[in-house]
Amino acid sequence: MAEQHTPQPGSAPRPGSAPRPEQHTPRSLIVTFYGAYGRGGEGPVPVAELIRLLGAAGVDPPSVRSAVSRLKRRGLLVPARTAEGAAGYALSPGARQLLDDGDRRIYAGPAPRRAGGWLLAVFSVPEHERHKRHLLRSRLAGLGFGTAAPGVWIAPDRLLEETRHTLERLELSPYVDLFTGTHQGFEPTARAVARWWDLQALAAMHRSFLDAHAPVLKRWEKAEKAGGVPAEAAYRDYLLALDSWRHLPYADPGLPGELLPPGWPGTRSAEVFLGLHRLLHSVGAEFVSATPAGHPLRRSG
Repeated sequence: MAEQHTPQPGSAPRPGSAPRPEQHTPRSLIVTFYGAYGRGGEGPVPVAELIRLLGAAGVDPPSVRSAVSRLKRRGLLVPARTAEGAAGYALSPGARQLLDDGDRRIYAGPAPRRAGGWLLAVFSVPEHERHKRHLLRSRLAGLGFGTAAPGVWIAPDRLLEETRHTLERLELSPYVDLFTGTHQGFEPTARAVARWWDLQALAAMHRSFLDAHAPVLKRWEKAEKAGGVPAEAAYRDYLLALDSWRHLPYADPGLPGELLPPGWPGTRSAEVFLGLHRLLHSVGAEFVSATPAGHPLRRSG
């Protein structure tokens, strides 16, 4: 998707601070729904089903229609007819690539990462195209880059391909040079990392997720032992948890554990999300599939 206003999985922060996630807006929930359950091979999702499925998460029909229109204008959704002739929406190819890229982060899990190489993005934008300078900064921040110096952004080098995809999709690659290498500075890398990223803000985001969703996981673990997980409630709680969680792996690029403060809450928040995914995703799919029109939907992969 090459237009400037294509939505990204994370919101755009000011340089040097952690992004503030956009949580539980109708647009965000629709993107989350398609990421979780709308990428199968069964065709477009009927509008009536989007209204039913978003209604289970507390979104009213006018808000669903308005959000779908905005996502269509921004190139994320494309109108299409179902096999039965009903009006519906499918993901655009660019949106599918964006969500596929997101899977590698969102479902990566809390496995500790060893210190490795770094990816540098250095950009220069002519003054008459300064709007692209802002877009570049916001997209790099949305990918989890920190700021090493004015015009120099840094991230773990494993983000190279995703960064390349994003810059090419938005037609920003002519303004950027990418480099990989190691940190050879005059201060310890852990101290430099604390300059490049706002670690306190990132930790606060993880703690906020834990405050909201760790009790939900505990409740569902008890329900599983008791022998029952209701499909609609599982779907709703999973959709809300995923909608909150999916921004975090973009704000926090998964820095190596040895470069983070002791007791880093990101490990626990990843464990809580994956616990909810294990318990609720498949059960929630039963609610998604139980449509009056018999239109089964399931997440691919």
